[in-house]
Amino acid sequence: MSCTVRMMTFARPSHNPAMLRMMSSAVIGPSVRSAAFSRVKRVASPKVVFRTRATQSGDNQGLSDGCKGAPVAPGQKLPIVGTEAIMSQKAHGSTEKAVQENLRYGCDQKTADKICSYNRHYAEYGGYWKKTTFLAEVDRAAETTFYDSVTGLPLFIAPRGRSFEEFEKESNSHGWPSFRDEEVVWANVRTLSDGECVSTAGTHLGHNLPDTDGNRYCINLVSVAGNPVC
Repeated sequence: MSCTVRMMTFARPSHNPAMLRMMSSAVIGPSVRSAAFSRVKRVASPKVVFRTRATQSGDNQGLSDGCKGAPVAPGQKLPIVGTEAIMSQKAHGSTEKAVQENLRYGCDQKTADKICSYNRHYAEYGGYWKKTTFLAEVDRAAETTFYDSVTGLPLFIAPRGRSFEEFEKESNSHGWPSFRDEEVVWANVRTLSDGECVSTAGTHLGHNLPDTDGNRYCINLVSVAGNPVC
């Protein structure tokens, strides 16, 4: 007694459900096929997680893995865009000198120097600003001027167009002091095309992370804790 074996050859695997059912009917029984498809259905798709705030990292001496800024769209009035030349190599990293010795709010000078002058990405850890003396010292009934930790030039004045409670709530929600367009001293601040926020002197400040209310500048307190120049 002889028999003929018919071979089914496919040029490439198919991911079409209808084709898979047809193929399975030819080579396996209904019960086995049902079990196989049942197992396939139970395989979950990979979960994509989008990070909305920086996370603590041990890879850069205790600093946080900073947020990625939003690219500036062509034709935007604000922020004012600066060139990469602002952050070019200077006498002290991207700045001409180190940060001031006695920073405001008890900010750590060593951390500030790393972030301000030798960094384009990393940040103070989320919530750092609340562990300083800022909230105890700040006048909640008046505007506060925030100065460049290297040059002492004014960079931000807040709150403007909102209450201190609103400024605090937004900053607390995001993890870092957060400023709006009207609170930026544009004579001394620029945003690069990739969203990095810097001072015109080359101090790394943070990043622009827009939301439904507009531009939001997420800034390291150690970068804006300078004392005003006389």
